[in-house]
Amino acid sequence: MAYAHILVGTRAQANVPTVRRVAPAELLPVLRRGLDDFAAMPSHAVFLCVIYPLLGLLLVALTLDYSVLPLAFPLVAGFALVGPLAAIGLYELSRRREAGLDTNSIHAFDVLRSRSLGAIIALGLVLMAIFLVWLAVAQAIYVANFGYAAPASIRAFVDGVLFTPAGWTLIVVGSGVGFLFAVVVLTISAVSFPLLLDRDVGAAVALATSVRAVAANPLTMAAWGLIVAALLVVGSLPFFLGLTVVLPVLGHATWHLYRAIVVPDPGAQPQFRPEPTSYRSAADFPAALFPSRRD
Repeated sequence: MAYAHILVGTRAQANVPTVRRVAPAELLPVLRRGLDDFAAMPSHAVFLCVIYPLLGLLLVALTLDYSVLPLAFPLVAGFALVGPLAAIGLYELSRRREAGLDTNSIHAFDVLRSRSLGAIIALGLVLMAIFLVWLAVAQAIYVANFGYAAPASIRAFVDGVLFTPAGWTLIVVGSGVGFLFAVVVLTISAVSFPLLLDRDVGAAVALATSVRAVAANPLTMAAWGLIVAALLVVGSLPFFLGLTVVLPVLGHATWHLYRAIVVPDPGAQPQFRPEPTSYRSAADFPAALFPSRRD
């Protein structure tokens, strides 16, 4: 029964989510709402504390062992494949702000109380598997063009990639294959994680709804993918500093994109846990047993 719940959710949420068509022009309001959420709930410091230690570890690894060098770009680019999972706390904060609830950053961890947690983990594992497959394929493409020998130095690696026919083949083939991986991830995760936060529908229904959303809005979702890619590139240029703003804005905007594409469920619960009840003394008994008599 637990596995069935992870796949299809509860019977109370058995209705298939309705997907509507959204024009590409509606992406600008989506981004504005994401920026507004970021301004109201700034989280750049959190991303600053996460991004730069990871980059530091990567630089140390590259310095100590040049055999890691061919995977440097696939690792950085591949982080976008698991981005929908990494941003789930931002979806939750945008969801709470929309519902008029407390938006303290600690509530990003309320995801752990969601009835859909099992389904969220299942879809997250799917994205992680895709990320690992991408790294394996990227390594295979490099080996097919340059062999198994590690680069002699960073400069030799850059010269080989940019100024040799094998390097040009690596760039063209690697970019094409990476694009296919990005399309797959966009298709299965465009609205699936926000949907699981909003409703207990299960991983299979969330994934199918995301596929239907992309199929119903091919131009809009293609434009959204290009916007995400462009903003990630722009945010990466000044020593990745811009990602501390770009990543949270895109995370919040993804929630609003979900709201634009999937028709809201009027029966959705605004929060995963009830508000704490006010303290009552023993003197309130037995009147406290009758809600109509309470002050």
